[in-house]
Amino acid sequence: MIVDADARDGEVIWQPDPTSIPETGVACFADHLRRHGVAIGESYDELWQWSVDRPDLFWQSFADFSDVEFGGHRGPVVTGDRMPDTRWFPGRTVNFARHLLERHEGVALLSIDEDGATTETSWSALRDEVAALAGHLRAVGVVSGDRVVGILPNVREAVVGLLATASIGAIWSVCAPEFGPGAIVSRFAQLEPKVALIAPGYRLGGRDRDRSEEFAEILTELQSLQQVIWVTSHSGVDAPSSSVPSVEWSDAVAVPADLRFDDVEFSHPLWVLFSSGTTGIPKGIVHGHGGALLEELKLLRIHGDLRPGDRYFNVASTSWVLWNSLVSALAVGATAVLVDGNPAYPSLDRVWEVVESAHVAVLGVSAGFIHSCAKTDLRPSKDHDLATLRCVQVTGSPLSADGFRWVYSQVGDVWLTSMSGGTDIASIFVGGVPTLPVRVGYIQAPALGVRTESWDDEGDPVRGKGELVVTAPMPSMPLRLWGDEDGSRYRASYFEAFPGVWRHGDFVEFTSAGILIHGRSDSTLNRNGLRLGPADIYAAVEALPQVVEALVIGAEIGAEGYYMPLFVHLAPDVVEDEARELIKDAIRSSLSVRYLPDDIVVVRAIPHTRTGKKLEVPIKRLLQGATLRDVVDRGAVDDPALLDEFEAFASRRSVGSST
Repeated sequence: MIVDADARDGEVIWQPDPTSIPETGVACFADHLRRHGVAIGESYDELWQWSVDRPDLFWQSFADFSDVEFGGHRGPVVTGDRMPDTRWFPGRTVNFARHLLERHEGVALLSIDEDGATTETSWSALRDEVAALAGHLRAVGVVSGDRVVGILPNVREAVVGLLATASIGAIWSVCAPEFGPGAIVSRFAQLEPKVALIAPGYRLGGRDRDRSEEFAEILTELQSLQQVIWVTSHSGVDAPSSSVPSVEWSDAVAVPADLRFDDVEFSHPLWVLFSSGTTGIPKGIVHGHGGALLEELKLLRIHGDLRPGDRYFNVASTSWVLWNSLVSALAVGATAVLVDGNPAYPSLDRVWEVVESAHVAVLGVSAGFIHSCAKTDLRPSKDHDLATLRCVQVTGSPLSADGFRWVYSQVGDVWLTSMSGGTDIASIFVGGVPTLPVRVGYIQAPALGVRTESWDDEGDPVRGKGELVVTAPMPSMPLRLWGDEDGSRYRASYFEAFPGVWRHGDFVEFTSAGILIHGRSDSTLNRNGLRLGPADIYAAVEALPQVVEALVIGAEIGAEGYYMPLFVHLAPDVVEDEARELIKDAIRSSLSVRYLPDDIVVVRAIPHTRTGKKLEVPIKRLLQGATLRDVVDRGAVDDPALLDEFEAFASRRSVGSST
C-alpha cells in the first residue's frame, strides 16, 4: 500500500498489505521452516540471521522448499570454511536444465518482436525443441565439458541453446550480436567452443542490421569450431558462407529426440559469464549447475516474489547476467517474456505497453530506465492497465530518491525492490523483501544466506560507508575464472585486499533506514580525504530536468594532484552556462560545496558498456594519461566514436596542464 508518494528521503513510501503477506515467497519459506522444526521468529531480520548463522541448514532447507532434487550421495552441505576453497554439496548431482523444464505446463516463453509480433511457446514445445537441439549437438560430438557459444539477441533460440547445452553437461556462453568483432573474439576465443549459434543479423531501432560479413571473419578466429548453427528467422539477413561447416536452425532441430538430462556434480560448470571487458581480456566467470540454480531460485522466489504462473519481463540483453535470471524464471514455473530488439523503441513507453499487453507480474528494469522515464511526461498507470503488475525490480546502478517517488506517483501501488549484486555471483548481495516497508532511496535488506558487511581500508567492520565485503561463502561464487589454472587471477580479483573475505568493489553504507550503494569503490571520489560515491553526485545532478545524464570522475594525477570533472549530457535547447549554475546549486544544496567539480564539461553523450554501465574507470585512466587502446575495448561499448571525444578532451587537458 502506498503510504505517501511524495515521501522524503528515508521515509516510508510503501508498506505491504498485511493480507497479502502470507502469499509471498519469503512468508511461505518461513512457514516451511517452522513445519520442519526450525524455531524462527516473525521478523525478516531473525530469518536472515539464522540463514547466515546456519548456512548448511539454510541452503538444504531452501533446496527442499524449492523441490530441487539432488542425486548422488548425501553428505555435508558445505566443506571448507575459508574462501575461495569452499565446496558446496560435494558428492551430490543435479542438472540445471532439468529443473527448468520438468513438471511445468502452460506457456513457458512469450516472445515479442520489435514490431510487436507475439509468439507463445508452451513448456511441451520448449522441451521438444531442447531435446532436438541436444540430440543434434550430441550427433556433432558435443560432450560434457565442451563449450557451446551463442551470438544471439533475446529470442527463443537463445533459451533453447542454453538449456540444450546444459542438459548435456556442456558449458554455455552467449553475447548480444551488436558486440564488435574484437569484443566477441576476446571472449569466445578463450573458450575454444565446438559449436556456435549465430544470428547473422538482428533488428534494432526499427531496421535490420546485417553482421554477416563481420561474423564470417570472426569464425576464422574461432579455430576450434566444428559447426555453426545459423539463426536467421529474426531479421532479413541470410546466413553467409563460411569456412566452418554450418546448418540452419530449422535443420538443427528437425529430428525429434528423447529429452535426456545428464546429471552432473553440483559444481560442474554450467555457463561462463564475462565481465564488461572494457579493458584487457574479459574475465570468464564460471558458475556451476547447483550454485546457479539455488541462487537464481532464491533471487526470484524470495527477493523477487516470483510465483508459478506469473509473467516475468526483465529488460535485459543476452550479454547481461539478468538475462540468465530471466531464463531461470522457468524454474519457478513462471513465463519468461522475451522482448527482441530495443525494448524502448520507438519510445520509453513501450516497456509499459508490454507490461500491459503481456500481463506482466514482475518487471525488471535498470535504474537508468526509471530515471529516463522520470524526465518525461509518461504516466504509465494512467495510460495503461497495469493491474497485473505486482513488483518492479531495479538494478544496474543506484536508484535515486526521485526515482522511487516517480514509481509510486506514476506507476502505482507496486512493491519496488532496488537491489545490487553482480555478474560475479549471478545473484544479489542486498535487495528487496516484500514483507518489509520501502523507504525512499534505500535498498531494504541483505539477501538471505549472504553475510555482507561494510569494512574500512584496514579490514574493520564499520556501520557507515565502506567496502562491500562478504565474510562467508555463497553457493554461486565463481568456481573459477576461465583459463586461470592456478587460481591466482581469481584470488587477486576478489580476495587480495582481505584474504579469505570477498571484496566486491562496491562502496556501501548500512543505515537504520536501509542500505545505500554509492557506486564502485574503484571510482569512489576522494577529495581531501572525504570519500563520496559517484551515485551521490548523480542523484543530485540527474534530478535536474536540464541534465539527461552525468559522469563524474575523481582522478589522482601524479603524486599529489587530484582532478574531478563532471561530464554532462544536456537536454535539447538548454543554455550551457545556465545549466552549469543549476548543477552547482544542486550539488551545494544536496551535498556540500566540497564536492563541486573542478570542471563541468558538456558532452554529446555519456559512454557505457553494452550492458549499460557508465565507463567511469576507463575515463579516469584516460585522464591519468593512459591511451584509449589500453583502457577499453571499443567493441564492448555502446558508442565507440564517443570515446574519441573523451580521449581528445584528456589529451587537451594534459597539454594544457603541462604548459
